[in-house]
Amino acid sequence: MNGGYVNPPRIPRQFRDPYADWWDKQERRNYGEPVHEDNDILGMMSPHYYTHFTSGMEFFCVGVFIAAFLGVVGVVRMTYPDKPAVDRGFEGGLDRELGGEGTIHARTEDGID
Repeated sequence: MNGGYVNPPRIPRQFRDPYADWWDKQERRNYGEPVHEDNDILGMMSPHYYTHFTSGMEFFCVGVFIAAFLGVVGVVRMTYPDKPAVDRGFEGGLDRELGGEGTIHARTEDGID
């Protein structure tokens, strides 16, 4: 009791019957009805409570999504081709052509090889 004010039970307005004969249809309250001190939290314009699933069902749905996603990734990985071409091989490798031992190096700005 807050100075003699009767505080109604803490029940969000979204759980009240939407088809009842309310004086204020949007807020689902009658004229003269006491307002809870947390009316801004319990009113119709506050965020809704999602009671569609239990916690166990929510974790199950997330698990099914993750399993389906990883299943699709696995199928794509198994069926996706590796490379469109075959690696090319050279006899003796390309050591000399790519600047290995026995190659003539390009001249530098100093003129020193």
